[in-house]
Amino acid sequence: MPNRRFADGEVVMGRWPGSVLYYEVQVTSYDDVSHLYTVKYKDGTELELKESDIRSQSSFRHRKSQSSSSSPSRRSTSRSRSRSPGRPAKGRRRSSSQSREHKDDKKKTIQETNVALLVLVLFKPSENNTRRYNGEPESTERNDTSRLILEQKLKPDLETERVLEQYSLRPRKEEKKKEEIYSEKKIFETIKTIEKASSKTKELEFGGRIGTFMLIFFLPATVFYLLLMCKQDDPSLMNFPPPLPALESLWEARVFGVFLLWFFLQALFYLLPVGKVVEGLPLSNGRKLHYRINGFYAFVLTAAAIGTLLYFEFELHYLYDHFMQFAVSAAAFSMGLSIYLYIRSLKAPEEELAPGGNSGYFVYDFFTGHELNPRIGSFDLKYFCELRPGLIGWVVINLAMLLAEMKIHNQSMPSLSMILVNSFQLLYVVDALWNEEAILTTMDITHDGFGFMLAFGDLVWVPFVYSLQAFYLVGHPTAISWPVAAAITILNCIGYYIFRSANSQKNSFRRNPADPKLAYLKFIPTATGKGLLVTGWWGFVRHPNYLGDIIMALAWSLPCGFNHILPYFYVIYFICLLVHREARDEHHCKQKYGLAWERYCQRVPYRIFPYIY
Repeated sequence: MPNRRFADGEVVMGRWPGSVLYYEVQVTSYDDVSHLYTVKYKDGTELELKESDIRSQSSFRHRKSQSSSSSPSRRSTSRSRSRSPGRPAKGRRRSSSQSREHKDDKKKTIQETNVALLVLVLFKPSENNTRRYNGEPESTERNDTSRLILEQKLKPDLETERVLEQYSLRPRKEEKKKEEIYSEKKIFETIKTIEKASSKTKELEFGGRIGTFMLIFFLPATVFYLLLMCKQDDPSLMNFPPPLPALESLWEARVFGVFLLWFFLQALFYLLPVGKVVEGLPLSNGRKLHYRINGFYAFVLTAAAIGTLLYFEFELHYLYDHFMQFAVSAAAFSMGLSIYLYIRSLKAPEEELAPGGNSGYFVYDFFTGHELNPRIGSFDLKYFCELRPGLIGWVVINLAMLLAEMKIHNQSMPSLSMILVNSFQLLYVVDALWNEEAILTTMDITHDGFGFMLAFGDLVWVPFVYSLQAFYLVGHPTAISWPVAAAITILNCIGYYIFRSANSQKNSFRRNPADPKLAYLKFIPTATGKGLLVTGWWGFVRHPNYLGDIIMALAWSLPCGFNHILPYFYVIYFICLLVHREARDEHHCKQKYGLAWERYCQRVPYRIFPYIY
């Protein structure tokens, strides 16, 4: 077993993970099993580093002394030689030649030193950075400070370069200024290149380029397969594949026109000057976008419009009769929207690109979304699609299925199963629209770009897959007793209570951790300025909102009975989705919070299911 090289309490230079930059750190402990050093940076961040990522301070000081030892002698030499007009011409030529070589070497050293210095200034974690409780630094203030330091650091080196000009007996001021400007310009260009490289997405999700390419085709195929199976008399897995309809029957211009009318009607409701305007979380450049919170008003106006259509005896079950065609129209529209989003993102500034969709690979960025917040004026495309056309459309589709069931089976009242499914999912949608402001802190808004993944998910997957239970019940009616209905209702209420109370705790704590109403909550402080809740629902499991989601999804499927597994696809999908999200959250939180996250995981060992997972 190799001996440890650095002792506890020793001040050394540690490499920042994912970069080539070294910062001053203090060794706090050493693990003999993993051979990792626990080090503490000046800003309080604690990380575990390999021995190969740690160097002694003497090696850095030695380099620094070497780079600066020759400067005084050169300056004195330049002064003595420039003030000797009586020197022979031959010697003068030799001195001039040598001085040019020295000057070129010195200028190269100055530029390299300045670039290294600027990288440290711009990217080193600062002790004095003002941070909010949401963990975001005040980027604008930090950049201004960095520029000020930059100007102060450049001045001495440029003075040295001016002194080196004295080697020449005939200094030319114009050339000297041009060289200085060129030197500064080159340094700034180097910094911009480094900043651009550092903002690239390093870790690819969903299987990388190959996985996202396959998902672009797999997701639409899954939606169409589920809808075709629901239409079968026996939708069991043994009947795979279902009979495919004729291609010409999948498209109808009138259906596509109705879909466009729906989309732009919701866009009109979004633009109405009703509801409050709130600020989102700070972006990477410190700017905050404004959002109008009027989703619930849009839902009320939509309900009034649908009620008017039903009053004039509009056949809403038209949606059921052309359900597959509506799904194809929505998929085609989402693909066209995704292409538009990617093309416009190519002209977006670097700071407006999504952290998770800036890999440089066309397929991956197209799928995950290249631009973080694409807007047309004040119209935020991602925020609009997140809650409006798909989520409200889900409720309208469920209502259409309820009316279709009554018409097809000649019922004066919908079945108890259909009423439960409609009621449970209506509650979920109304809750999302009522608490619309909470979505501004989710990863969909703060991290993920707007590309095919969200466009297809919002416009196709949500309305046509989430309504699968109601669509299934039209062709496969299931009778349940009142006691069973009561038990399912209680299960849904439990899931909803966990989901809503957990999200409310999290959002309130993020907005104002000092709120007296939250004084009972305990948390673990982190180096980012945020706190990790260890009481309440977040002290029960790490993702209690996911637990509530899964319980509600099960309650939505139980009214469909147990004859087929198809209605439970949503539960299986939801569990897989949330496990993937949980793994992604774990990875991001471990990187962001370091040892504080490890302490949190020790306090809260279960991820989603208590005593199970």
